[in-house]
Amino acid sequence: MQMHVIQLPVDGRQSETAFAVARGTGRLLLSLGFYCVSELPLPSGRRADIVAVNDRGGIWIVEIKSSVADFRADQKWMDYRLHCDRLFFATTMDVPCDIFPPDTGLIVADAFGADMKCDAPEHRLPAATRKGMLLRFGQTAAMRLQALSDPTGPYQIDR
Repeated sequence: MQMHVIQLPVDGRQSETAFAVARGTGRLLLSLGFYCVSELPLPSGRRADIVAVNDRGGIWIVEIKSSVADFRADQKWMDYRLHCDRLFFATTMDVPCDIFPPDTGLIVADAFGADMKCDAPEHRLPAATRKGMLLRFGQTAAMRLQALSDPTGPYQIDR
């Protein structure tokens, strides 16, 4: 039996460090029963670094910050609370943990794995928002898979 490996296209929006943090964070989330979609466009027009969904429909958003400067330059993460049950930051061991807001979770990661340093408080989404996010998550994941199997097809991956 021949095994086919699908080579994902390089995103280009992430630094090498952010990509490594995303990879390790994805491994941690999978071990916790969550499935991830990266760079998911949100209804607000923002784009979440990682959106994770579990089998009960729980939705977490993880915002990746690869440096102190990256964190200080970007305050759009506050809008992400409207689209998830829990909001986390993920970063490297080189970034001091005390710069992150205390009302968010914190994950420290590298390319091979991650540790949850602080759990995020839960703020349950309204049912209509949850349904919209779950549909967006599923449709985006399906479209990306379809585009991988048919790279010349008419697929618009980003909303």
